[in-house]
Amino acid sequence: MSANKRLQKAYESAKRIPFSDTSKFIFFSDCHRGDNSFADDFANNRNIYFHALNHYYRQGFQYCELGDGDELWENVHFEPIFEAHKNVFQLLRQFHLEGRLHMVWGNHDMVYRNPSYVEKHLTHYFEPIEGKDMALFEGIVYHEALILQHKVTGQEIFCTHGHQADWWNYVCWRIGRFLVRVLWKPLQVVGIADPTSPAKNYKELIRIERRIKRWILRNNLKMTIAGHTHRPRFPEPGQIPFFNDGSCVHPRSITGIELENGEISLVKWHIDTKPDGTLQIVRVLLEGPEKLADYIPT
Repeated sequence: MSANKRLQKAYESAKRIPFSDTSKFIFFSDCHRGDNSFADDFANNRNIYFHALNHYYRQGFQYCELGDGDELWENVHFEPIFEAHKNVFQLLRQFHLEGRLHMVWGNHDMVYRNPSYVEKHLTHYFEPIEGKDMALFEGIVYHEALILQHKVTGQEIFCTHGHQADWWNYVCWRIGRFLVRVLWKPLQVVGIADPTSPAKNYKELIRIERRIKRWILRNNLKMTIAGHTHRPRFPEPGQIPFFNDGSCVHPRSITGIELENGEISLVKWHIDTKPDGTLQIVRVLLEGPEKLADYIPT
């Protein structure tokens, strides 16, 4: 199956979410939440991420995670990840309880496409203080893609992880997972990067982006938001409408895409220094805002 057919299949099976100009969405991907070991790339940014997530919760945003939220290539089980970042999952649970949580699986958490796996590992957790199982994400469903559809204009925004355009990480993900667990995880600790990762292989990154752009061109310039490559993208109106929210494992920062007031923006959260020497976590606007209507094909 070609990249175009894999993307088309994801589009056709996507969960549809109606929205309007009053709706608010935040898109993050590639958190790669791990077990807080030396190989846990998320651990360095967890305070930044939690602060940003708490901001979006208080501001009434809907949270869309576009794949690779949990690092289940390096880690065999979800439980150590949950214990390492329990506060994050408890806040995500609040989004879930209010119907504001939309989860997409990527190649590093592709096991979530199996409802039985999700039911077994994500719906409950054992709380040692209470001595019993507690609810976590009861009834949650992971999807391969989302489609946001505007209630008035009918404009569609296709949202997926993007590994559909990456043959190795979509078709051979089990082999990739095995190699990461036995080979690249130990080497990562000493600073040797996995060459099969598009985030660390520039030529492969460009090829993946080119395949996604081809799918967009074949589908009437359908606005698309993806992750996977870890490289933020924000085209101007009139260009191919391919957006990428970046990742949450940049050095000392995370990036995401916001939808608010009928506009789209690329933002970064990072640690900054005040004049008195104290530290603060700040939100920086990188690109936009641009009106969503300006991306409707003419």
